[in-house]
Amino acid sequence: MTSVHAYAVLDRVERFHGPIFSVVTDRVSMPGGGQADRDYVRHVGAVGVVPLDDDGNVLLVRQYRHPIAKVLWELPAGLVDVAGEPPPDTARRELAEEADLRCERLDLLIDLHTSPGFSDELIRLFLARGLSPVADADRFERSDEEAELIVQWVPLDDAVAMIFRGEITNAAAVAGLLAAARARDEQWRPLRDAHTPLVR
Repeated sequence: MTSVHAYAVLDRVERFHGPIFSVVTDRVSMPGGGQADRDYVRHVGAVGVVPLDDDGNVLLVRQYRHPIAKVLWELPAGLVDVAGEPPPDTARRELAEEADLRCERLDLLIDLHTSPGFSDELIRLFLARGLSPVADADRFERSDEEAELIVQWVPLDDAVAMIFRGEITNAAAVAGLLAAARARDEQWRPLRDAHTPLVR
């Protein structure tokens, strides 16, 4: 069996630091004894939720994304930005904040590196079932881009068709919807416990 090079980080320079991500340059040891600089984004991480009702409909959110200056169909999702909060709790919080929903059951669908060519961002995607509305008095007050967030229920198979028509291009939404459809077709056997540790 061929041994794998260790790719040790020999030095790191932080170019930018913000609350959601930082930009760094790592000097990395390369096979054959060389070194190379690699620029990338270090991200706090995120979770996303596929809310599926008893009739097989999924809730999509439509939100403005400034880097591409477009409004996209997405899943309820958010940053892992509360210290010590387990990802399933973050998922439940985002479901309540963006979709005004609670869930009785939360299962792990997939883990997704959204763009490993330039970022270490990992989003953990969950399937939420047993849905019920958040009471009006307890609803989260949305601001900024989220103030204009639109929610829409769509049959899961129609949402999958939207992917293939190019109407859903958000990476987490594409992956989460396809994973949910596949898990449904396999009678939910691929689902994992919401607290399953990350594969390292």
